Amino acid sequence: MKKISFLHVTTNQLAQLSAKTEPVALLILNLLLVFVPQTITAQHYLIPTRFNQSPTPPHPDYSKHENWSALPTKVDPADLTPRGYYHNQDRAEADVFFIHPTTYTEKPKTQFAWNHDLRDAKLNSGVDNSATQFQASAFNAAGKVYVPRYRQAHYSVFLTQFPEDKKAALDTAYSDVAHAFQYFLDNYNQGRPFIIASHSQGTIHAARLLQDFVLNKPLQSKLIAAYIPGMAVPQDSLPGLPPCLSDSATGCFVSWCTYERGYTPPDYELGLARAVCINPISWDNSEIYIPKTLHKGAALRPFHLALPQICDAQIHGGILWVSKPKFRGSWLWTDKNYHMGDINLFYFDIRDNAALRVKSFLGQN
Repeated sequence: MKKISFLHVTTNQLAQLSAKTEPVALLILNLLLVFVPQTITAQHYLIPTRFNQSPTPPHPDYSKHENWSALPTKVDPADLTPRGYYHNQDRAEADVFFIHPTTYTEKPKTQFAWNHDLRDAKLNSGVDNSATQFQASAFNAAGKVYVPRYRQAHYSVFLTQFPEDKKAALDTAYSDVAHAFQYFLDNYNQGRPFIIASHSQGTIHAARLLQDFVLNKPLQSKLIAAYIPGMAVPQDSLPGLPPCLSDSATGCFVSWCTYERGYTPPDYELGLARAVCINPISWDNSEIYIPKTLHKGAALRPFHLALPQICDAQIHGGILWVSKPKFRGSWLWTDKNYHMGDINLFYFDIRDNAALRVKSFLGQN
């Protein structure tokens, strides 16, 4: 399968989190970033053994519901909505295939070090109650939401000095994503139009999936849009799939990487300088400042409360600048990298936009 080398090169820089967070901030980090607390404390854990010294966990059987974090046919966190909002999956005319980010970050507790063992109930719960609830559910007004479990690569792939270990673990993870997508096409999709959505490690796999299954193939006619934030995606990396330059454009992709206003990461030139950046409030690539009065809202903790008008947004080269949002306890957050909030800081903007793109696509076809 074709490799997406630019994503493998830049993942390390884009997935970094502060290593200097004070203990008192851990609870508020969980509030802001909605990932399990261990994610923050374990970001720099590096597996000491090489990939070939650890067994690979068994591959999943996607005919079994337990190997999906979300399916339209079962009750799951992708069905949830903040207060006053409702999912539309029962009536939806489109599907959403969502590839979750890295949640496997702490020291491995089993022999399966480099990839997530899908029999690990704790890790599965971490996916369900973080990425599926706070990210994938943003798309439940636009379509029926499918979130496969997959043998995600451990966070060590973004730290290791051995590129062959990184490649092997990410390839293992991608093989599951590819098999899940094929199962989705063969058994669930039934020729319906679809969205591909992802974040972080999920975007690495989404880019490969688009190349292997969609671009310049008959299936491309069914692609409504791809929402693939959290990784540097250069303009020329997905030939045949242009960036979306308006809020209702279809057959295109959107991506962005979020940082605090005024901050440029030191490794910007390694990938972000060439990255496509679409503003998730205005849904174009203009560098015009978009005030927070136009922000439709974030979904943090508690999930049932919508938080409108807390984020402004402005494209600065290949990154998205956001003034530090204010909400209960936000003063404790000091990191200038908002990577883990790429989706949930713009939860309601994404929610409305995905539904609009589905409507636009259906109106054209």
